[in-house]
Amino acid sequence: MTDIGVPRAAAFRRVAEWPTVLMLVATYGAWAIATTWVAQGSIGLAIILCALAGAQHSSLTHEALHGHPTTNKTLNAALVFPALTVLVPYLRFRDTHLAHHHDESLTDPYDDPESNYLDSSVWARLPQWRKTLYRMNNTLAGRLLLGPILGQVSFMQTDWHLIRAGNRHVLQGWLLHIPAVVVVIWWMVAVACLPLWAWAVSVYLSLSLLKLRTFLEHQAHERTLARTAIVEDRGFFGLLFLNNNLHIVHHMHPGVPWYALPELYRARRSHYLSSNQGYRYRTYAEIFRKHLFRAKDPVPHPLFGSDTGIDKGADRAP
Repeated sequence: MTDIGVPRAAAFRRVAEWPTVLMLVATYGAWAIATTWVAQGSIGLAIILCALAGAQHSSLTHEALHGHPTTNKTLNAALVFPALTVLVPYLRFRDTHLAHHHDESLTDPYDDPESNYLDSSVWARLPQWRKTLYRMNNTLAGRLLLGPILGQVSFMQTDWHLIRAGNRHVLQGWLLHIPAVVVVIWWMVAVACLPLWAWAVSVYLSLSLLKLRTFLEHQAHERTLARTAIVEDRGFFGLLFLNNNLHIVHHMHPGVPWYALPELYRARRSHYLSSNQGYRYRTYAEIFRKHLFRAKDPVPHPLFGSDTGIDKGADRAP
């Protein structure tokens, strides 16, 4: 979806968006300090700081693929080149995430690469142990504990099938990821004081934090705009996720940088909540309270393949 209905959108674009540049410097600095100086005093604290820096780096990577902090795509990619969480190639994240921004296909088990729903016919054929895992994964506790490994296995399995089928673009994405991982591993072996096992724990925690953000960003709904959530949290998690918790604002205006999203939301709050039919949470504490051990959604898509189906053209942004 393109930037629509934002008269001052051009004002957000500049040669370099300094809030994003400064956040990049702070993130790399925090990660470097955590793996060296902090690790000498407290491995536990170093793990926590590394995990936070890894999650923040992923949020900045999301900004980069949407055209920030510069207008040069290659430079943006270079700025997030070191793969702090190591497991997701930048080019694959870029391709799958931009495909996810085809809002008419949001939550579609096949057309939305970030959907957590399954086709009901696929669900029916799964063995019971896999159904149990997926049901657990649809609670917040399960998503935080199991989500990183389940998501990574599914992601890599899909890409492996594409590579075996001869998709050179996917293969290139993984091959170009190798030097980005080598840089991080070199640092951990040659410079860092943090044990490799502790670094591995921090990577998993980073991915777990990101699963908190994505846990309820989208829901199955017949109307396109009603599929995307708002979490009004402006505290710690709002900064960690670079305001991507204001998710329908981002989907309606994907070219707007992270630091401008709150202003847009404040100015047109009723419009966004009307657009997504009130799919809103006030804070992440509310999400923990409601969904820690209670699934928000079923695993099989409740509309996919039904008589009504998913309305892939309803409620386009005005």
